[in-house]
Amino acid sequence: MEKVSVGGQALIEGVMMKGPDGLAMAVRKSDGEIVVKKEPVSKIEKSKLYKIPVLRGVIAFFNSMIIGVRAITYSAEFFEEGNSQYDKGKFEKWLEEKLGDKADDIVTYFSVFLALAMALLIFMFIPTFLINFLKNIFTNRLVLSGFEGTLKILMFIGYIIIISRMKEIKRVFEYHGAEHKVIYCYESGKLLTPENAREFTTLHPRCGTSFLLFVMIISIILFSFIGWESPIERIIIKLILLPLVAGISYEIIKVAGKSKSKIMRLLSYPGLMLQKLTTKEPDDSQLEVAIEALKSILVKDQDL
Repeated sequence: MEKVSVGGQALIEGVMMKGPDGLAMAVRKSDGEIVVKKEPVSKIEKSKLYKIPVLRGVIAFFNSMIIGVRAITYSAEFFEEGNSQYDKGKFEKWLEEKLGDKADDIVTYFSVFLALAMALLIFMFIPTFLINFLKNIFTNRLVLSGFEGTLKILMFIGYIIIISRMKEIKRVFEYHGAEHKVIYCYESGKLLTPENAREFTTLHPRCGTSFLLFVMIISIILFSFIGWESPIERIIIKLILLPLVAGISYEIIKVAGKSKSKIMRLLSYPGLMLQKLTTKEPDDSQLEVAIEALKSILVKDQDL
């Protein structure tokens, strides 16, 4: 069987795997059953736009956020159903009453918007305004940009360390490790079993964690050319350049996942080390879930 490029995402008690033709979400319910849901890829991923370097990275960035939020929401529903304390809020009930099936799409897009807004506030707005107070001490634009980038990365690492202490997030990180191990197992050509997947590392160069780190590093380089005369003006220019940063980062990750060169290994190393925080060793039951998700996208049938 010809190997295809696959990627994935950890869910709540599950794993989402994505291939060229479709994606599959596998979730282990509280009774132990593994439920798999398959979907085709979006039409835009089959368009000519998706073949244009950098632009495809911009599209993939926003598309992956939408898919990711939808997948997380799907996995969470299994545990909301089993929770007698869970009750939909008035706004959620109103949306379902007025919009029907479209309510889920509205909630997904709103969640993506909210996630982007929070990320921009924490990792773009706050560092810029804080470092802006130093421009009377340090007048060099490159020095200020270096301080801003360092603060941004430290805040990101600190955020990961804090959330990793939460029990629920630790479980998600274990499924993240399972996702990577199973993808490695598939790429090696070995039979997809927990025993075979167990021997592989949880660190993968095409991981979203590495992508985010590349986004930060490339943004430091590009944003160093922006002046510090006005923090508002600086933020507006950074927002305009953000899609370009995402596009370039996507191309680097794409090459890093295939290349064996020393240069790419060196560039990938910081991201791999950061994955030591976002991935944990999974158990066999978690590997089984990741395997079910991957097997589902490798089988072409009428469900896709």
